[in-house]
Amino acid sequence: MKRLIHYAALRESHSGRQNVSRKTYERAIANWPEDDRPREKLLKYGAHTLSNAEFLAILIRTSVEGASAVDLARELLRKFKTLRAISACDPAELREIKGLSTAKITQIKAAVELGRWMMSEERAFEGPIRSSSDVADYLIPLMRDLKVEMFKVVLLDRRNSVLDVVDIDEGDVAKTQPSIRKIMLRAAQAYAAGLIAVHNHPSGDPTPSEQTISSPATWSSRPGDGYPRIRPHYHR
Repeated sequence: MKRLIHYAALRESHSGRQNVSRKTYERAIANWPEDDRPREKLLKYGAHTLSNAEFLAILIRTSVEGASAVDLARELLRKFKTLRAISACDPAELREIKGLSTAKITQIKAAVELGRWMMSEERAFEGPIRSSSDVADYLIPLMRDLKVEMFKVVLLDRRNSVLDVVDIDEGDVAKTQPSIRKIMLRAAQAYAAGLIAVHNHPSGDPTPSEQTISSPATWSSRPGDGYPRIRPHYHR
């Protein structure tokens, strides 16, 4: 006798609430009714009709012994609670879930990263930078889940429009050691008229260190008209 499972089909009602109906299906999603298969459901009814588990199931693709792709997706959400937490966790943690191969983990990580970059593209710099919020809105989706400190510089032209965003240094959980030589070299290569220094705090504590506070002043004191102006950076 084929193994059966209970599959909760989530559908959007006209009132905006999710109605949950319990159905008994074979573990192989290919044998489910077409309207309840996540991939076919997405194409036929639209992405808004899928639950987070169904989106993950599309990425996981195939079942394993004793569990469908939807089962694996539900186990992921049970363990990590949110998609953001899944994206931030180490691959070794994902491997603890039976049935998640390296290929499946890579597909999930790649899809989440694409979503992260899409969020940044939607906030892409258009026109001059007018405040620290302009920079934060663009970079926070890319940097907030990093587990180590990353130091970047935003290179500006004379109108404060963005030329490029450059990675300067990757540190540990508490600090980075950006090279002034590398910063100035990258700025010179881009013919930048100014730059904004940016880094994250994996601890979640936005309080700047003494090194953070003193660094912009040190850079600004460098002599010579060839150096770009340094914009103070802000913590949010």
